[in-house]
Amino acid sequence: QVQLAESGGGLAQPGGSLRLSCAASGFTFSRYGMSWARQAPGKGLEWVSGIYSDGSVKYDADSVKGRFTISRDNAKNTLYLEMNSLKPEDTAVYYCAAVSAPLCQGPYDYWGQGTQVTVSS
Repeated sequence: QVQLAESGGGLAQPGGSLRLSCAASGFTFSRYGMSWARQAPGKGLEWVSGIYSDGSVKYDADSVKGRFTISRDNAKNTLYLEMNSLKPEDTAVYYCAAVSAPLCQGPYDYWGQGTQVTVSS
């Protein structure tokens, strides 16, 4: 059974940091491109960051460039998102997604359930 389980969300102050994790199971994680996406209240889904299956190439949305870092550990079947210099506009539910290709572009085959990130003082 395929599962993507996000964790690490919570409340952070503006300027603070959080680290999200996405634990994968039920498929060969090292063969899948992975991405993070988010959905803010009342808004559509926004792609945030992507990483190739081997971790060699990463992409970030302009809105998070220089503040967020995507990474993966294929030995642990886990995807990460290090979020620094958080802003209130980063408040959203964050999802990880997997695509059965070396690249990290959609459409995605699997999605996690999401983890809430709230940035507020």
